[in-house]
Amino acid sequence: MFIQTEATPNPATLKFLPGKVVLEEGTADFRDAATASEASLLAAKIFAVPGVTGVFFGYDFVTVTKAEGPEWQHLKPAILGAIMEHFMSGAPVMASATSVAATAQLEGEGEFFNTADTEIVDTIKELLETRVRPAVAQDGGDITFRGFENGTVYLHMKGACSGCPSSTATLKHGIQNLLKHFVPEVQQVEAI
Repeated sequence: MFIQTEATPNPATLKFLPGKVVLEEGTADFRDAATASEASLLAAKIFAVPGVTGVFFGYDFVTVTKAEGPEWQHLKPAILGAIMEHFMSGAPVMASATSVAATAQLEGEGEFFNTADTEIVDTIKELLETRVRPAVAQDGGDITFRGFENGTVYLHMKGACSGCPSSTATLKHGIQNLLKHFVPEVQQVEAI
């Protein structure tokens, strides 16, 4: 098994491409070992590597975020080993189908917007799904809709996007300009 790695715009995050489907649908974002151990054996194995602070699963990739201090050259072999061992074992990535459903449900929870703005929100979600998320996935992250209120779109950044130094530029110059162009009601975009 050959696992490729790619740098991301976030120097604390590295993207691993195992050449296999990681998650059939949706994404999974783990920010601590306790949450990971309940939902995913693979995430738990990666968190067992000292210095790992975040694990994110996309369709065909895993992004790993490290703490300040340890260098990638020291962490990468152990992470590659954990990913390879997991996929060679044939074990599922998520502990159960309910874990995937729970993750998907969490992503949909907490959305807020006025029901009068449903048409605007649907357009925003479609633009995010078709134009933003595929581009962000290339960098090992994901962005999901959280809310729309008084002309402000609230987004949740995950994976490599979370804590990325260039995320503000991505939000303000990329996503905000795109949404303002197609949806005149949008005045600004904020990360939550």
